Amino acid sequence: MKHLRVLKFIVAVATLASAAAAQQRPPVRQLGAVTAKATEPLASIVMVRALSDGHVLVNDVLGRRVLLFDGALTTSSLVADSTSATANAYAGRTAGLIAFHGDSSLFVDPQSSSMLVLDPAGKVARVMSVPRPRDAAMLATVQAGVPGFDPAGRLIYREFPNIRPPAPGPNGFVMPQLPESTSIIRIDLATRKVDTIGFAKIPKVKINIERTDNNVRVTTLLNPLPVVDDWAVLPDGSVAFVRGSDYHVDWVNADGTKLSSPKIPFDWQRLTDADKAAFIDSVKAARARIVAAQPATTGAAATGAAAGGAGGAPVAGRFQIIAGPGGGAGGGGGPGNGTGGANIGFQPTFVEPSELPDYKPPFFSGSTRADLDGNLWIRTIPTKFIAGGPVYDVINRKGELMDRVQVPANTVISGFGPNGTVYLALTDNKTVYLEAAHVR
Repeated sequence: MKHLRVLKFIVAVATLASAAAAQQRPPVRQLGAVTAKATEPLASIVMVRALSDGHVLVNDVLGRRVLLFDGALTTSSLVADSTSATANAYAGRTAGLIAFHGDSSLFVDPQSSSMLVLDPAGKVARVMSVPRPRDAAMLATVQAGVPGFDPAGRLIYREFPNIRPPAPGPNGFVMPQLPESTSIIRIDLATRKVDTIGFAKIPKVKINIERTDNNVRVTTLLNPLPVVDDWAVLPDGSVAFVRGSDYHVDWVNADGTKLSSPKIPFDWQRLTDADKAAFIDSVKAARARIVAAQPATTGAAATGAAAGGAGGAPVAGRFQIIAGPGGGAGGGGGPGNGTGGANIGFQPTFVEPSELPDYKPPFFSGSTRADLDGNLWIRTIPTKFIAGGPVYDVINRKGELMDRVQVPANTVISGFGPNGTVYLALTDNKTVYLEAAHVR
């Protein structure tokens, strides 16, 4: 009996040791060496589309350009811009670049609800309409996830949230509130048939409207540290849902089967009341610095959106639109108001510190990318200071944390290429440069 108890004790200890080893996080390693750096200055790098011959398409949203670089990143040609210099005008203030069949790509213009099919040389092969105009903007921002195609040619993306306006109140129009989750859908471009793959939690934003005699004040209440889900399309057409509440991956395979992976080990950081108050204060200070650095504008114009914030938290910008008689055109993508000269002020505010989560979430929206091998790269929120750039958790197809990779300072991953190539956006003051590096 005594020997049996000893045996059971040994087995229990071995089981606990095995479980602890399984949950142990890999040490952080550095990304492989940079192999090429472009000299062409860019305003932003939102999406990098690697082609099989080594060329890469780069979507520079702030510069309103799409460029085609050679494999060595030494030369580039203009594919689309905001002038008449090319036949493919970058018409609006934003546009999306999506990998299509083979080496072709889709250039999505939300303003015209059109999608240009670009051949491998960056030339327009044909034009298609956006399958659902209400979702056009969601195809043009990687903050909502990177759209992709499955082997059957169906487009997968996050749809625009389903917003149902409430009944008018005693003072007229009541601002609808944004939902806390939205669906990831799959749509057949030929038949327009839509399938819902799954749902993802998104940041909650509360919007209020206040009216006075000649002014309209729009106030948004933001949580700068939201607990959200993220998602990505894998090369085989499967979709990974990364859950922020407990940090695990739910998989929806291309054949429709579903499975869930165990929780991913993470260094969860508990936030005390003092930590929450300090975080809100730091976000407010960061936003104030960004807004102060921007020139004031009037006459149907707007200041740009402030971005950044403490710990990588997004900070919304602000704008003021001065409309002419009958309603002027909105600046910075804002609408005209049609109020006969009323001033419309937009002012973001932040939730009370007590509304922040008790534990710092592992990631923000738009932090997940899939490489060509089907691994997920998730840019994590730091829980302790580590000198250098962001750290990415690399999750394999089994949902296991197989690697933790830190990129150089002032860089983020913007895309992946064949043979273990990673494309980085290097920020140098106000200029951005494209770099290529090895995974190891």
